[in-house]
Amino acid sequence: MSEVKWQASGLNVHQASDVTQDRLNLDADVVIVGSGAGGAVSAYELARRGLNVVVLEAGPYVPSEQFTERFTDSLETLYQDHGGQTNSSGDLLVLQGACVGGSTVVNGCVCFRTPDFILQDWQRDFGLSELTEGELAPYFDEVEKNLAVHDNGEHEIARHGQIIRAGARQLGWSVKPLKRNIRQCGLTGHCLSGCKSERKQSMLVTYLPWAAAYGARIYSDTRVDRIVTEGGRAAGVEATITRHDGSVAASMTVTAPRVIVAAGAVQTPVLLLKSGLANRSGMVGKNFACHPSLYVPARYPQPVHPWRGAMLGVYVDEFLHPDKGGFVLEDGGAGLVELTMAAEPGTGEPFMDYMANAKYLAGLVTLIHDHNVGRIEWDGERKKIDYQLSDVDFPSMQRALKAAARLHLASGAQEVYVPASDRRIIRSEADIDPLVNSLANQPQHLRMVSYHPQGTCRMGADPDNSVVAANGETHDVPGLYVTDASLLPTSIIVNPQITVYALATRIARLMA
Repeated sequence: MSEVKWQASGLNVHQASDVTQDRLNLDADVVIVGSGAGGAVSAYELARRGLNVVVLEAGPYVPSEQFTERFTDSLETLYQDHGGQTNSSGDLLVLQGACVGGSTVVNGCVCFRTPDFILQDWQRDFGLSELTEGELAPYFDEVEKNLAVHDNGEHEIARHGQIIRAGARQLGWSVKPLKRNIRQCGLTGHCLSGCKSERKQSMLVTYLPWAAAYGARIYSDTRVDRIVTEGGRAAGVEATITRHDGSVAASMTVTAPRVIVAAGAVQTPVLLLKSGLANRSGMVGKNFACHPSLYVPARYPQPVHPWRGAMLGVYVDEFLHPDKGGFVLEDGGAGLVELTMAAEPGTGEPFMDYMANAKYLAGLVTLIHDHNVGRIEWDGERKKIDYQLSDVDFPSMQRALKAAARLHLASGAQEVYVPASDRRIIRSEADIDPLVNSLANQPQHLRMVSYHPQGTCRMGADPDNSVVAANGETHDVPGLYVTDASLLPTSIIVNPQITVYALATRIARLMA
């Protein structure tokens, strides 16, 4: 491989375009599959302790200067399956980053610690007695400091957030500024397309450059095909380097006594299934949860311009605990493309009316505490996300939707658009129950999106009903670790990135 030049963003990455031979053989102390939240943090923590670390990323390296801030372009270049990754019935869009830095490059920067009652569930139901609030607090403290996590200041709460906050206060609901991992936010609202100004503290501009400074080698365009074992222990990986036109540039073997899989809650179980490893419990790929979300837009009498300012400002945690509903409402801005995806405005004149009045729209994102009813499958040729909103969770979705409608109306909205496959518009409190209660839990009826796949390599103390131990090592294969959201035993209700950062920090330090 030829000498790789430093890119403008300061990150040194070996890319397919640099390959000059058809086979690469590398040696390392640790090879890490995936460069997102879990992989990047693991790489930094291990490299700075003197270990020889190799990071392999299937997606491309896209420097921040190349981000276009056009969502349609970003779906094509930065997202898994070019933004088209769905469940098997096609009614749930599962959005994941597929680039150097992973989903941290394209998320909305929201940072929640794992709720205490979730940790208590894990201790009680999965024997994870080590994962207490006190044990994890120092890890949360550290990563939050490293990533400049802070409560949104008043200037970071855009007009749509101010409107929603006023409505929540009128209802007497608890409303708080969101915490985000960002330094001096540029207030452009293009978080989902990558942060061109590098204000978002994604792995692309934080932990990966820090890991590289300690000698970690990062390879993009490199898909890991199989995990290699010797004598029952992890021994490395086999991978393929692919050019952006789809042609194969080279094959790669990395020999390493420790392998960390951090490819995300869809790709990590697929790799383990392909490799035939760590599945004595039969749990690999099972227990998929994803916080299926609805974006609920509403039309206001005065211009809101939902694409202006920080994308996410405030949230309502009135119903966070499962005893109170088990859902969160987040104020969310949106661009024109996202607004066309959110509701069913009709065709022809109704659609033109909806879009002509886009500047009057504001939106709420619902997050529910879904049960782990899905599974990730591999049929030998392709992956399958087998997930349908369960009948147990559908009432939670309805409650969240009703609360979003009430909040919009209390905030002064004239019309609330139900994100369903047919046109439903709420104009008064009296409309809420009839229009929401008549929704059916059937494929294609709700327009659902997930940014938070999790749970497919469940962590637990019992090897018979979990894949990974509390130290991140798989029960079945010594030296094989998982450090991404697939190890979360249950849905955690809130955005999971900080939980992954903290667990990956803890796991990497236990490894070292």
